[in-house]
Formats: sequence, C-alpha cells, structure tokens
Amino acid sequence: MIDRRDLEQLKELGAGRPAPEAVVRLYQQAFRDFGTEALWSRRASAMPTIAQALVVADSLRREGDLRSRTLALEIEQACRAAL
Repeated sequence: MIDRRDLEQLKELGAGRPAPEAVVRLYQQAFRDFGTEALWSRRASAMPTIAQALVVADSLRREGDLRSRTLALEIEQACRAAL
C-alpha cells in the first residue's frame, strides 16, 4: 500500500513521538554532513521527535543540493515506516 499522506500530515502525526533509532541516526547524519549548508537555521535536538526529523528533511530538500535531497528522502521514508 502506498502512503499518500503529505509532509504536513506526517509532521502532525509525528509531533511528540520520539524518533526511532534509525531516524535518529539519519537526523544526526544530516546535521553532521549538511549542518552549515542546509540546516544553518536549525538546532539539533539530542532526542528528536519524528516531526523534528521531518522538518530537517524538508530543510534538506529546500536548502541543500542533490546529496542532501537523497538523505531527505531516506529520512522521510524512515519516518513514514515509523508511523
């Protein structure tokens, strides 16, 4: 089954829900690899929620390059799987 929920719907569902370890790893990788380039206006959380991870994925898409967009897709897919 294809998940047709948009990013805003996913953020609402993920608000307050701790991100699973796989999402946390990707979230941390995003800050490590693209922090100054695409996430300059964001601050990393030690214990991110699914919604926070999706916000980071959105920023990677808008502010980053092709490499960051690939990571954004991975984050979104991991968040969808967790929801």
